[in-house]
Amino acid sequence: MSKARVATVWLDGCSGCHMSLLDIDEAILALAKKADLVYGPLVDAQEFPEEVDITLVEGAVSSQDDLKLVQKIRRRTRLLVSLGDCAVTANVPSLRNSLRPHDLLQTMYVHRVDADPSLPGDGAPPLLRRAVPVHEVVPVDLHLPGCPPKPDAILLVLGEALEGRRPELAGKVVFG
Repeated sequence: MSKARVATVWLDGCSGCHMSLLDIDEAILALAKKADLVYGPLVDAQEFPEEVDITLVEGAVSSQDDLKLVQKIRRRTRLLVSLGDCAVTANVPSLRNSLRPHDLLQTMYVHRVDADPSLPGDGAPPLLRRAVPVHEVVPVDLHLPGCPPKPDAILLVLGEALEGRRPELAGKVVFG
């Protein structure tokens, strides 16, 4: 039997969800028997692969790069999971939504800087008008809230999904 292909992605968030994933501790060994991690911050892959079985997406969609990546992920993933409150609701990244992107950049990189005040240049992805949750730009199969989600909840989602079942999360997860 071939192993499932699992990916994780970190968009506009703090990486707390990935830390919570790592906090499943020794249970990660059991998952490794059933799945290969084919993309994520802990993997050296530079291009999101084809035919991924499960992708956990952490963070809000805040830039053009985030948008293009999550659209590619959706096309190439069977089960897409919004991982954590930022992916589910845009949470902390959405605090910038009351400002226009140009005004935000001016405030953060020019007005509040003592040394070398300047706007980000080449290589900085253009910001979207608003930071949005993943489901506003692509269909999401499962929402796993929490800031970050508890390791047991992540393990439940991965374990059930790897067995071909849709996890029942009612009463097992909370926002915040």
